[in-house]
Amino acid sequence: MLQLLERLKTIEQRSSEIGLEMSDLAVISDRPRFQRLAKAHAELEPVVDAFQRHRKLLRSQEETKTLLHDGVDDDVRELAEAELKELAIKLEKLEEELKLLLLPRDPADEKNIILEVRAGAGGGEAALFAAELVRMYTRYAELHGWRVEVLSASQTGVGGVKEAILGVEGRGAYSRLKFESGVHRVQRVPVTESSGRIHTSTVTVAVLAEAEDVEVQIDPKDLRIDVFRSTGPGGQSVNTTDSAVRITHLPTGLVVTCQDEKSQHKNRAKAMKVLRARLLDAATAEQAAEISQTRRLQVGTGDRSERIRTYNFPQGRLTDHRIGITLYSLQRILEGEMEELIDTLVTNNQAERLKALV
Repeated sequence: MLQLLERLKTIEQRSSEIGLEMSDLAVISDRPRFQRLAKAHAELEPVVDAFQRHRKLLRSQEETKTLLHDGVDDDVRELAEAELKELAIKLEKLEEELKLLLLPRDPADEKNIILEVRAGAGGGEAALFAAELVRMYTRYAELHGWRVEVLSASQTGVGGVKEAILGVEGRGAYSRLKFESGVHRVQRVPVTESSGRIHTSTVTVAVLAEAEDVEVQIDPKDLRIDVFRSTGPGGQSVNTTDSAVRITHLPTGLVVTCQDEKSQHKNRAKAMKVLRARLLDAATAEQAAEISQTRRLQVGTGDRSERIRTYNFPQGRLTDHRIGITLYSLQRILEGEMEELIDTLVTNNQAERLKALV
């Protein structure tokens, strides 16, 4: 705890220094610098506030202990002992809060995301479930007031989705949905199954932090851009103009196709957004691999044996295999009410990171 307190003193001092710097007229007139300092100060503020509350509780604890040593009567002693117990509980709780606040922040947590959903093993049934997952994430985003944009979609003729790429804009989108990456397995009786036999299908999900232009520099010489006529549903202009865009990043071989918009310009902009996110994710994974072996792959092959989660319709349950949690509220979760599940995943992640911090 002593090491923790020293670190907190350093943070408090740095917060004070930033506050003084922000009051400087030269800094106030330099808007970009002032905004950077304001953001840094806002990030430190919750830590400093908790530390000051901790210091106040310690002071109260010392004063109460002193009172006990002053030869007080039995009634006062009883009150003081009860207060000490209460203060000890508050201190323990606050120290856990401080540890969480001191955990290294994922710089991507506040970013918007690119959410990719693809049907895996299971044919038409997998595509139908992929469509349900797209709806689940869309509903979850809407419940949080986030904006959802379809960047690319490839649908089947019966309401299924072969592949869908969504842009989700909202504060904390990545922090809440980053644990959704992986293979999702569904077990249910398909509508077309006359014998009532349960089928198992899979869908892969990837959650990528949206990259800003300054984070990923793309040389136009490294791109091959092809245009072609859109295919599938889409209105009168489909198959009449070369509006669809396919961008190939030659150094990595990454290919992004977008044909949802009637405008070639809009399709190109959407494809570039997805490409930047994938390149940033690849770069982040490479950096993480150099310092840690704990980073999980986002998407497996889609084979039935690979999964992070199982959705069992006959039993109405969802099981997340990474943390061993089972919830019997499948329908509500599919309606976007994912808070309990995501809170558990976030809490488990924090606990694992706290172990590493200690």
